[in-house]
Amino acid sequence: MTESPATGAQASASELERRIRTVPDFPRPGVSYKDVTPLIEDGASLHAAVDALATATDYLAYDRILSAEARGFVFGTALAYRAQKGLILARKPGKLPRETISASYDLEYGTDALEIHSDSIPRGTRVLVADDLLATGGTARAMCQLVENAGGTVAGVAFLIELAYLEGRAQLRPYEVISVVTYDSPDD
Repeated sequence: MTESPATGAQASASELERRIRTVPDFPRPGVSYKDVTPLIEDGASLHAAVDALATATDYLAYDRILSAEARGFVFGTALAYRAQKGLILARKPGKLPRETISASYDLEYGTDALEIHSDSIPRGTRVLVADDLLATGGTARAMCQLVENAGGTVAGVAFLIELAYLEGRAQLRPYEVISVVTYDSPDD
């Protein structure tokens, strides 16, 4: 059994980073995948990660949180529960039962899209966009577009992990971007 971050104390980014496993050459050669599931699977580490993310965003004024499936739901739900805020689910097309609005984003070999219920964000609602990882910024940018297309305001964009070497922050200008653990190179 591995040691967990101390409970009751604020975990440092380096303590959380020790729980994030790097998987070389996944999903294809040359990619250094940051696997957050070991952190999620350990209760104390998950608790410490959510607390760190919540502490990093506590100063923001927001009404709801928007997260995308699937790992984003883990952190978005925990943050929403902790802050006693509602959670808006961004899903792949065709997964939501009522009328939706959508935003598309580019992938390396095509495009994809996210949808939310069209009535999820009342006009003027301040929304914190939260996800597990910032890579190229496409998914987060689509979530920000969903907020604004619905008439809401992006209060900030928060991630547990940021792959700074992929320059995803550039896609998220002018929004405030917050991350807890940052990797400056693929070799980190």
